[in-house]
Amino acid sequence: MAPWKPDPTFYPSPRMAMQAPPETLAYVAAFNPKKDGRPDAIAVIDLAPGSPTYGALVGKVEMPKTGDELHHFGWNACSSALCPYAPHPHVERRYLVVPGLRSSRIHILDTKPDPRRPQIVKVIEPGEVFERARYSRFHTIHCGPEGIYISALGSPEGTAPGGVFLLDHFSFDVLGQWEVERGPQSLAYDFWWHLGHDTMVTSEWGTPNMIEDGLNPDLLLNSQYGRHLHFWDLRRRRHQQAIDLGAEHQLVLELRAAHDPTKAYGFVNVVVSLKDLSSSIWLWHRRNGNWGARRIIEIPAEPADPDQLPPLLKGFKAVPPLVTDINLSLDDRLLYVSCWGTGELRAYDVSDLENPKLTGSVRLGGIVRRASHPKKPDEPLNGGPQMVEVSRDGRRVYFTNSLYYAWDEQFYPDGVRSWMAKVDVSPSGGLTLDPYFFVEFGDYRSHQVRLEGGDCSSDSFCFP
Repeated sequence: MAPWKPDPTFYPSPRMAMQAPPETLAYVAAFNPKKDGRPDAIAVIDLAPGSPTYGALVGKVEMPKTGDELHHFGWNACSSALCPYAPHPHVERRYLVVPGLRSSRIHILDTKPDPRRPQIVKVIEPGEVFERARYSRFHTIHCGPEGIYISALGSPEGTAPGGVFLLDHFSFDVLGQWEVERGPQSLAYDFWWHLGHDTMVTSEWGTPNMIEDGLNPDLLLNSQYGRHLHFWDLRRRRHQQAIDLGAEHQLVLELRAAHDPTKAYGFVNVVVSLKDLSSSIWLWHRRNGNWGARRIIEIPAEPADPDQLPPLLKGFKAVPPLVTDINLSLDDRLLYVSCWGTGELRAYDVSDLENPKLTGSVRLGGIVRRASHPKKPDEPLNGGPQMVEVSRDGRRVYFTNSLYYAWDEQFYPDGVRSWMAKVDVSPSGGLTLDPYFFVEFGDYRSHQVRLEGGDCSSDSFCFP
């Protein structure tokens, strides 16, 4: 009998993961915005620079039913399986767990037989989760030491509360709701954790009924969307503390905790300020046993001709940055910020938490600018940098340009023509667009990117 060995893509520490081989494939969620009977798909993109198909679609697996709206997805297992208390140290990073944000259907894709042609091996229908966990509209997937964690925006009826439930690592059975005591938490969105500090952090978007038909101006102006961070006892599954970022700060979304398990801090983006349409980045941190949060980066709206703005923004005479995603390099040094509204990807050096420094910026798309790509310099682009993924060595950043169908249509009413681009990162944090890497998705719209072997937002670590 061959000895059991840990998956070679698992690393005890982020420092060791940075020495991993470069990624060669990306898996990209691609949903079909047209009601024409075609299902959504996971696209496979060649990332190997020397390959004759570099930057091209080399595989695709279609979902068995229509109407899923694939959004965020993740691996069944990752480096957290090497934690001292992990009950499954010999699981493989083999399966992609792919939920439909609208359908509440979960697909399990096996990438091992042929990484370029994943196979659907199991489909978990919505009713199974409804019965066991009372959650729907599944958003974020994280592989934890003891199981697969999935966040959900709300109940089967589309109301609050949202929360987190677990799947088994091996069978993919739905185990049930994670929370034992949720305290004041009602809205849900993203989650991550500090494994070394036994803490989970969750953020807030809105219930399914609040988001599925688009951004509701009345709810926004009355501060009804998410504005809190929640902190939990990870092992006891109990709510410990809520932090209100303030009524003007709406849509508290992506959580990026420090990868070093000895550090107790992280970053979250706020999409819009009701005061001036700016976006902001907040730092959460623990001091003297309590958690606190403060704004460390503010990105202003840009003045614009109302004739160039969608109806939702004409009265403001400005285009908001709409920071909808962030990502943190494995060495916890560079924070990448996507400004979906203005069409800008920014990099900040956050080594000094008190004094973040802008190190690089590139422009693609945007509500007003419509900046083109070097590969097609005469072709204006819409959408803007949205979902961001970073290679483990921190030298490459990939990003796509669609947010969520109903919200795409409000901010880009001419329709988002979907693309994926890449920037190369200099040692100082400068960003340069790769002139040869520009993937177009035709009638599909691309969203989250996962890199074969792992990336900066899929793995968590228990050793420094």
